[in-house]
Amino acid sequence: MQVLPRVFRLGRRTATALGVLGAALALTATTVGVANAAPRPDPKPLHVQPGQAYMGVGARIHEGVPAEKPARGLLAPTDGVQGIDVSHWQGGIDWTSVRDAGIQFAWMKATEGTTYKDDRFNTNYPAAHAAGVIRGAYHFALPDASSGTAQATYFAANGGGWSRDHLTLPGVLDIEHNPYGAMCYGLSTTQMRTWINDFHTTYKARTTRDVVIYTTASWWNTCTGNWTGMSAKSPLWVAHWTSASSPAVPSGFPTWTVWQYTSTGSVPGVSGNVDRDQFNGSRDRLLALADDT
Repeated sequence: MQVLPRVFRLGRRTATALGVLGAALALTATTVGVANAAPRPDPKPLHVQPGQAYMGVGARIHEGVPAEKPARGLLAPTDGVQGIDVSHWQGGIDWTSVRDAGIQFAWMKATEGTTYKDDRFNTNYPAAHAAGVIRGAYHFALPDASSGTAQATYFAANGGGWSRDHLTLPGVLDIEHNPYGAMCYGLSTTQMRTWINDFHTTYKARTTRDVVIYTTASWWNTCTGNWTGMSAKSPLWVAHWTSASSPAVPSGFPTWTVWQYTSTGSVPGVSGNVDRDQFNGSRDRLLALADDT
């Protein structure tokens, strides 16, 4: 079985790296059977290093999403309450420009596993707050590396905390296709359910808040076995890059709270591509989520 190339978000690259990128994209298109994929540069970096994962990377690697995805975030009206999610791959961000462009909320990567903290988090988190963007932190889960309890503890202590200040959202558990190996991290559905529940329980004990779960329908349905156990606890943030009017929701949840509808969006104040998100409700309801009311 051929191993898929590991594809990540592209920052500033040299000509040599871009040449390697083109070759990797050609291999990806062949491997996943993407028909007639145009040889356009992929906006994600190539090589996996510890801590380098970001929201949606698993979908690109394991579901064979081509570089030119449906452009809902680029061409469709930006209706509803709009947000973005970012990590260090976006580099420096002008948060005042982001807010002036109508972006009302943002989640940013804080941690991964129990050993990595995103090196842009300490800049992004207070800067977004100062610009009036309702902000929150997310944790990229590595269920095969350590327990849900250990990772929730690390997250809460390194950016994932919460305060009722009208501008802070509860933390997010980013649990998706494994960008480093086996899709479900080598865990059974029972083990995965236990891991997620342990993370939630620990995070709530540390912060008083239910963690938001970010995932895809395909990963959740496969790796948790259509589990309904979190639907009454955690708001769902679903990733589904599509031109449809609504996302595919995992079987274990009745509806979605946040929808990541594209990974190739653009926003003033952010260089290059950025994930775009929509909140399922009014700004008042978003503030209710932030304030736990």
